[in-house]
Formats: sequence, C-alpha cells, structure tokens
Amino acid sequence: MAKVGFIGLGLIGKPMCANVVKNNHDVIVWNRTASKMTDLVELGASVGSSPAEVASNSEIIITCVSDSPDVENVILGEDGVIAGVKSGSVVIDMSTISPSLTRTIASKLKSAQVEMLDAPVSGGVNGAEAGVLSIMVGGNKAALDKCLPVLNCIGTKITHCGENGMGQVTKLANQITGMGNMAAMCEGLVFAAKNGADLNAVIEAISGGAANSWMVENLGNNILEGNFDPGFMIKLAHKDLGLVLDSATEKDLSLITTPLVAQMFRAAMVSGFGENGINGYIKVLEQLSNVEARSKK
Repeated sequence: MAKVGFIGLGLIGKPMCANVVKNNHDVIVWNRTASKMTDLVELGASVGSSPAEVASNSEIIITCVSDSPDVENVILGEDGVIAGVKSGSVVIDMSTISPSLTRTIASKLKSAQVEMLDAPVSGGVNGAEAGVLSIMVGGNKAALDKCLPVLNCIGTKITHCGENGMGQVTKLANQITGMGNMAAMCEGLVFAAKNGADLNAVIEAISGGAANSWMVENLGNNILEGNFDPGFMIKLAHKDLGLVLDSATEKDLSLITTPLVAQMFRAAMVSGFGENGINGYIKVLEQLSNVEARSKK
C-alpha cells in the first residue's frame, strides 16, 4: 500500500480522501480547517501539522483545494509541499486551476526531482463519495502508472491527456461543455414553465432524446423539486469559467457562449446563490422571467 498525503478536505476532497483511506493506504492529511480532519482520523488517517510535514511522510501527495492561488500556496509557499517533499515522490493536484500556473508549479517541482500530475476531476460530490469520478490527467505517463492504485480508489475513468497542463485544459473544456448544458437546460425549463407546460413531462421527454445530458439526468428533477443542495457550487463554477476566459485570452481565442454563461453565474452569485448547487443558475432566469420552474406534483 502507498504512503499518501492528502491536502484539502472540502466537499469533493474529503470523500475522495476517505475512499483512499478505506482502501487501506497509509494516509496523512492536512486541512486549513482542522475540524474537517476528524472523520478521516476516525477512519484511520493521521494528521500532519503542515503541507511540508505531509509531504515529508508521503510518496504520493494529493492536493485538492479551491483555486490557483491556494494550490500555489500549499505547494510552493512557506511550509508548503516543496519544503518537505522527497526526491522521487509524485505530487497530484486534483484542483481545477490555471493550465499555465500548473506548468510553472510542475517545472519547480521537477527541479526538486519530483514529478507532478495535474488531475482535476468531474462527477461532483456523489461521484466522489461513490469513488466513480472522471479524472483528467496531465503529466508523465510513468508517474501516472505509479499512482494508479491510489487514483483507482477515487475514479473509474482515468484519462491521460498529455503533458503537464493538459489535464487542466481538458477539465476546462469539460466545464465549457457542462455549464453550457446546464444553462441550456435551465432556459428550456423556464421557457416551458412560462408557457404552462407540465415540467415533469418536459424532463421525461428531454431525457429520452437528443437533448439529454448528465445535467438533465442528474439535476433536472432537482430543480423541479426545489433541491439546490451543492454537489458543485455556483461560486466554483464561476471560478472555473473565469479560468476558461483567462486561458482563452492567453491563446487569443474567441469564445461566444461561455462568456454569457459566466456572466449568468456571476449574476447568481451577486443574487446570493453562490453556495447553491449549479442548478441554482435557474433562479436568475426565473427572476428575469417572473416564473418559477417547479413540479406541480
């Protein structure tokens, strides 16, 4: 079994880490909010005093935090991973961050004889709890092969996407597609509601045709039931789309739909829905159209 360090125990990170512990790996954890470590200690994990200490006691170090500056801090900052990591270790960043920053961090770790994998995930809290996430990996293939026994505890579809940064590029392409699907579904439901349609019938019909998607199947009925519990929060979706737009600017790339979807997520945050699940996007459309898209059951 591998000696694994796990840094970042949020909505996604904590159940991911729990699955690694449950598969009998030797796990040491660190999180800024110490209370989030308690359940994992009860499962059998130990606690480090800093990212550096976690790294010094691990051969595979996983980070899963909110944003680019957080990853940079826990890996390269004072008392960060790089201060304790041993030559020959692998750092796996499973956050969603800037591809260009990923390449910078990977280069600095390489100077310390440490490989980095960028391995963001898709599938939300439910996927994390069930250990069935999709994992998009950039970096050295041999390093990925070394880490597969750990990553297989977390996800069932692990795709090697190329060199460092390409895992993040793939994840951002996933976010463009997924959030666009979410936006379209919400508009469809608001359109149907304004016209007096049976929304249960609408979801049933859409889910059986060419417009079906993961969003329709997993979050459509949640909207009708008024369930906006976060599997993935609006504020994080907005952050990810900001990364898309920043990367598009770096590459002199024109995107048409994504900036509009990003602005709607911003509107949802300004309206106080930032900690709702991403299906809370519909609340802004409902306010604009003076209609509520809920089931009549």
